[in-house]
Amino acid sequence: MKKQRLVMRTVVLLLLLAAVGYTIYANFFTEKTEIKVGATAPDFELTDLNGNTHRLSDYRGKGVFLNFWGTWCKPCEREMPFINEQYKAYKKQGVEVLAVNVGEPKLSVQKFVDRFGLTFPVVIDREDQVMNAYEIDPLPTTFLIDKNGKIQAIITGTMTEEKVKQYMESIKP
Repeated sequence: MKKQRLVMRTVVLLLLLAAVGYTIYANFFTEKTEIKVGATAPDFELTDLNGNTHRLSDYRGKGVFLNFWGTWCKPCEREMPFINEQYKAYKKQGVEVLAVNVGEPKLSVQKFVDRFGLTFPVVIDREDQVMNAYEIDPLPTTFLIDKNGKIQAIITGTMTEEKVKQYMESIKP
């Protein structure tokens, strides 16, 4: 009985040490990309509602309107029709919209997309990796990325249709 308890305590202690070691490693020895205007946008790969893979780096040469959103987010809901309308106008001019949902179920996201008739790619960040890499807080947050993959602006909060148009114009290649 005492041996069994000793083994369990040893295992728990080793697990705790491993967790502390990993935390120290992750915080001090891994390279972190600073998210700021002028920096290169971190690359990522996510799947859309149709099963197609989208990699940010595949959009090089185009302006990218990268929008992080949630179905429960009222400001996101207000700006989506504006983004969709401007996307229709700017797609032919080399501007792409990539809407990153923050880890919600596919069915919820699909209902939202159908309700608003969204025509741009909508991807789901199931494990919040992209959201964390881009340090997203609050929603909605939009990154304007130029044709070279550099962040030109970071917008938090709701945008009007006029602002969406201005922003898309600013990243036109």
